[in-house]
Amino acid sequence: MKKLINDPKIVVEEMIDGYVKAHPSYIRRLEENDRALVTTRPKTKGKVGILVGGGSGHEPAFMGYVGEGMADGVAVGNIFASPPPAPILEVTKAIDKGAGVVYLYGNYAGDVMNFGMAAELAEMEDIQVEMVLASDDVASAPIEEKEKRRGIAGEFFVFKMAGAAADRGYNLEEVARVARKTNGNSRSMGVGLTPCSLPQTGEPSFEIGENEMEIGLGHHGEPGIRKAPLESADHVADQLLEPIFNDMPLNEGEEVTVLVNGLGSTSRMELYIIFRRVEQVLKEKGIKIYRSYVGDYITSLEMGGCSITLTKLDDELKQLVDQPVDCPMFVQK
Repeated sequence: MKKLINDPKIVVEEMIDGYVKAHPSYIRRLEENDRALVTTRPKTKGKVGILVGGGSGHEPAFMGYVGEGMADGVAVGNIFASPPPAPILEVTKAIDKGAGVVYLYGNYAGDVMNFGMAAELAEMEDIQVEMVLASDDVASAPIEEKEKRRGIAGEFFVFKMAGAAADRGYNLEEVARVARKTNGNSRSMGVGLTPCSLPQTGEPSFEIGENEMEIGLGHHGEPGIRKAPLESADHVADQLLEPIFNDMPLNEGEEVTVLVNGLGSTSRMELYIIFRRVEQVLKEKGIKIYRSYVGDYITSLEMGGCSITLTKLDDELKQLVDQPVDCPMFVQK
């Protein structure tokens, strides 16, 4: 599987180097740790800091969401691997403005361990930390065990709402509350069509037949619910939406924000065809789309496929999702 790289051992370092050089008005790397990046935009004293992070390979997540209206800093891990505690701690110290820092990350064992360790170290330096785990993937565990669910594309909305709350002056507990509320109101389901490959191996991350799809596939290639013959876009969208509706019943007149997220190599044409069906189904149910997002927001290298995320909105979340954003990889006016 072909890639435009130099030495596979240093792809993350070279990616970070290129990213910082491409967007110097948005982001800079801390001297203390080259996997720790923070916004270049000045932040007022008393603002809650927003720290995101996770493994590389999900671009534009997570670096792409450092900017106005979203994250203040990011800790970068190896490909599909959690960042260690050291860069998390350095970012925490750099973005703390006296009001504490909220850590936002996916519900994966390595992230839970390393962000937890960093939080303990930060508190030893008198920095208050709140941690919120994204766990929106309905395929990864039944609702009775929802604490075991993975975070996938719904993380984007958690970042968006928490970042907006922090910009509006919410205190630490309130920002964390908003992040947890957003996660609790979000459900995602994905489908995989083709695997990706790690630069170090060049081998497919999983096996799938030429005319197969895998419903419920995780963002790192974790097994889904089932493999089946590839069907039409409308049938695929219906199969992704059904478990979301079963898990989070939506009533006529309720409002949602929708994300149709590409996993890396799926064309915008295909994603808009999927969105077309999502809009049809929601309209038939009397559910209103308040905002919609279509594109590559949290990818898996060059994996083929997509995910659908629905986040149920109330008046508070509508105001927060409307908040302007100015990040290198995401702008909303």
